[in-house]
Formats: sequence, structure tokens, C-alpha cells
Amino acid sequence: MTVQDIAQDYLSTGRLEALPTGHFIAGKVTPSSDRRMESFDPGRAEAFADFSLGGDAEMDRAIDAAEKAAIHWRQETPAERCRVLNNVARVFRDQADRLAVIEVVDSGKTLAEAMGDIQSSARLFEYYAGAADKIDGRSVNLGPDHTAFTVREPVGVTGHIIPWNYPTSTFARGVAPALAAGCSVVAKPAETTPFTALVMAELLSEAGVPDGLVNVVTGLGADVGAKMARDPRIKQLTFTGSVATGVNVARMAAPNVTRLTLELGGKSPLIAFQDADPEKVADGAYWAIFSNSGQICSAGSRLILHRSIRDEVLALLTDKARQIRTGHGLSAPDMGAINSELHLSRIKAHVDAAKSRGANILTGGDVTSDADTGKGWFFQPTIIADLEPGDPAVQEEIFGPVLSVQIFDTEEEAVALANGTEFGLIASVYTRDVGRSMRVAGALDCGQVSVNDYWAGGLELPFGGNKKSGYGREKGWEGLDAYTKVKSVTISNAS
Repeated sequence: MTVQDIAQDYLSTGRLEALPTGHFIAGKVTPSSDRRMESFDPGRAEAFADFSLGGDAEMDRAIDAAEKAAIHWRQETPAERCRVLNNVARVFRDQADRLAVIEVVDSGKTLAEAMGDIQSSARLFEYYAGAADKIDGRSVNLGPDHTAFTVREPVGVTGHIIPWNYPTSTFARGVAPALAAGCSVVAKPAETTPFTALVMAELLSEAGVPDGLVNVVTGLGADVGAKMARDPRIKQLTFTGSVATGVNVARMAAPNVTRLTLELGGKSPLIAFQDADPEKVADGAYWAIFSNSGQICSAGSRLILHRSIRDEVLALLTDKARQIRTGHGLSAPDMGAINSELHLSRIKAHVDAAKSRGANILTGGDVTSDADTGKGWFFQPTIIADLEPGDPAVQEEIFGPVLSVQIFDTEEEAVALANGTEFGLIASVYTRDVGRSMRVAGALDCGQVSVNDYWAGGLELPFGGNKKSGYGREKGWEGLDAYTKVKSVTISNAS
């Protein structure tokens, strides 16, 4: 069946075939438990399936299976790890249509966005397959009396708490480097998007990943997520989510001194100087905030404009935003749904509060629905103009299709505004002046900077934040650092 066939079948029946019914532990789907939870299609605001709610027992079995599997996997040749991970990429591409439709129905995003996520997931496994046999130490010169070198070893069992906004690609960007480094995996997907992680685990097994090496336990964060974070057998914990939850995860992991990678919130700026092309700025801001309905930690949720181009850019951008067609992700809309009713209410509360403060809302500003069905959890593309630095719409992460606009006059002021939140994930600079772009990039306190293209870069580059956006890096060669530990060896050459 083509992706269109699978999509049409779901739109007609409201069902997806062959969804996993239990957890994936030790190479197989476990029997489904009595404790279950409904999973909702955000584009319809209707339940389409249910899944198992795990607890301590399921997580304990998963970690135990991962411990046993890690012993054997770390002894496997790097060349064999490379072969297996390349095979995973092939299987993901073979199953891309099915995975993408599941991702749409589970998360609410558009089919085009989901297809991109599946392809990037496959590419992540290819990238780290190429790294598996190149994880080397270095020789250290201590003089003729000693021979010294370092080796990079796998940390062991790794835990992964997966967010709901990018269930497939976030799963891949943690699991792929962990396996390449010789580690095993226990993953816990978000409660609102449980299915792609389960299906991907099955596909990993089909591709030749040994039993027990990748395990997925579904359930509530307060149950299985907390159990994972507190378990001393987890040697590296990778978490993507909100600042508040990340702080709690760090607290739970602290007694075991568990290694942590935290990828948390963002309030990322797109800074446009007076010499920038207004059409390119408007186009860049459009994709920066309205991709995935703004539900991206690295979304360009702040547009910082030089006063001289303010009117032209906002006129262009407002016109683009008003033309966006929202709808079910399988109906080829411009923008998909908000992931859950709870999150939709949070976005609405942010915008309602801005309205009560007298904010200048250029377009949008309210809840909407699928024009074809009248169903679903949607929010209008929204632009709030001329905000002061301390305004909550500038300082707080809304995590939706809501753009906050600020105005500046000087380069120094632009940098101060860009750095003026507690977050530091990414930033983008639009200017024709190369010197200015380099000065500003150096002055910005964030993990990534792009110039004249907000989403420039790729999985080959490290990704992560400063300040309350977290610490540690994923993707790129640096993404392996979390899953390896360095040991130095020194040998006396004395006779």
C-alpha cells in the first residue's frame, strides 16, 4: 500500500492496522496489561487506540534485559555494529509510509513533516553507522619511559525519555549513537505519542538488533519515567522536554550521579538587520514558527526586527500567516494540529493573557478547528507585535504557532534582546554584512547560530542549549560523547 492508501484507509475507518498492544522488552512485544490508556488523534480530537500503562515491574524487566544485552553488544566488533545500523536505516526507509502515517495520527503534524522525520531518522542511523568503527582514543606522548593512550568505552545501559513533538527523530537521535558506541537502550515515549517508538523497536529487531538491546516501556512519566530516572543501573539518561520536568529528572537521577543530557526549552530569536531582504526574513520567520505548529523547542518564536524594516516584514509575514490552512495532517494542510487538548489550553491561556495586557495581535489569537470536519485541536497562526523585553510572551515558552515580535535600533540592542531570556538554544541572524554576522554570532549565548537561513544545518552538527535550554549535545560527532567514557592507560617501558 502507498502512503496515500494507508492515509485514506485511516481517514475512512479511524483505525490503524497492527499497532503494538504491549511494551517491547527483550526482543518481543509483551502481553498487554490491564492498565491501559487511550491515545488520541489530535486532528480529530478522538481516541483511535489504547496502549499499556507500565509500572515498576515492566521497567525493571526492560532494564534487566538491557543490562544483559549490553554485555554482549560491547564485545561486538565495530564493523558489525556498522552493518546492523545501516540495515536499520534501510528497514526504516522501507517502512517509511507506515511510520509516517502513525506519526501523523499520534502527534497531529502534517504528513509532509512526518515523512521528513522518518527520513531524518533513517539518516541518523546511517550517520552513526559510519561512526561505529571510528570511535578511537588517542596516543599521549609522556616521553620514552612510558607508553600512554586513551580508549573510549560504552557507558552501559542508557535511558531515553522521548518527547511528543518529534517522537521518531528524537528516538533515533539518542538510540543510534548509543548503539554505535556499544550501549543498550531503554526508552520511554511520551504518553500522547506511544506508538512510533514501539514500532521502531520492532523494526530494529527485524533489522538485526539483538534481543534486549533496545527496549520500550510505555506509561506515565510519574510511573515508568521516574523509575528509569531513579534506577542506578541506568548509566546515562537523555531527556527532552520542559525545563520543569528536566529539573525533576535531574533531581531523581542525582543520588546515583547518573550522567545526563538535558534538551529543554527555548525562546529562540530570529534577528533581522536593516540590510536584510524583507521577503527572506518573512519567509524565514514563517517556517521558523509555524513548522510543526510551533511545537518545536528550537522554533523561532521571537522575531527581533530593525525598526527600518518592521512594517514591510510584518506586512509580508502577516499575509503569509493568514493564508495558512490548518487541518488534519493526512489531508495535506499547511499546518497540523496541536498535540493534546491540555497543551491547546496552555497556548490559549498564554495568548489570552497577552490580550488582557493590550498586546498588538496582528493576526490569529484563538482556538480553531479543521474547516472540513469541525473537529480537532488547532490554534490559529498568531503574531504579536511590538513587545517589551519583559513581556511574558517574550520571556515564556508558549510552544505553539505564536510569534512574539520585538524592535531594535542598534546592533548592541539586538544582541541584548536576543540574549534577554533564560533560554539559549538556537538563534538566526539575517544580514548581508558578513562581519556583522560573525560579531553577532560570537555574542549570542546559545548552542547554535545560523545566518540567513533559520533551519540551516543538519544532523551532522551538534545540537543542544545553554542556560535553561539544557546541557550536553546530541547529533553530530559530539552526540557520541554522552554514550562513551574515557579511560587512560599508561605502561612503563622500563626493562
